[in-house]
Amino acid sequence: MSELPHLNARGEAHMVDIGEKAASDRLAIAEGWIRMEAAALAALERGDLAKGDALTSARIAGIMAAKRTADLIPLCHPLSLSRVAIAFEVDTEANAVRVEATTATRGATGVEMEALTAVQVALLAIYDMCKALDRTMTIEGVRLIHKSGGRSGDGSR
Repeated sequence: MSELPHLNARGEAHMVDIGEKAASDRLAIAEGWIRMEAAALAALERGDLAKGDALTSARIAGIMAAKRTADLIPLCHPLSLSRVAIAFEVDTEANAVRVEATTATRGATGVEMEALTAVQVALLAIYDMCKALDRTMTIEGVRLIHKSGGRSGDGSR
């Protein structure tokens, strides 16, 4: 068997069998940043964007994305999520918004992909809402910052 769990002995992609794994409480937290011009950030903070409230739209987009991760990422198991939370931190000194996604479930596989997908889509939603004011925005620093549960245990960045 390959050391990569999504490859079989012949190197072919397959979905990992989690049928024999014990269910446990799983949690993952991911983060990412979108940087933009000061005027665009100020408009976002005031809620003065032509498309409406960017952070509310981004929160909903991130939650929806977490719920649909298995539809987007090949070989990902569909999960019954018990929690998806999206938080924002506006940093006016860095002209950026930090997005944090927390996902949780009780199951046989982790929720890291759901947290990472939620962050990415929330960031894309902010980009979409602000692009009329700033086409130079950058999305960066997307990463898993904490996970708990499962065979590999807890870990934080």
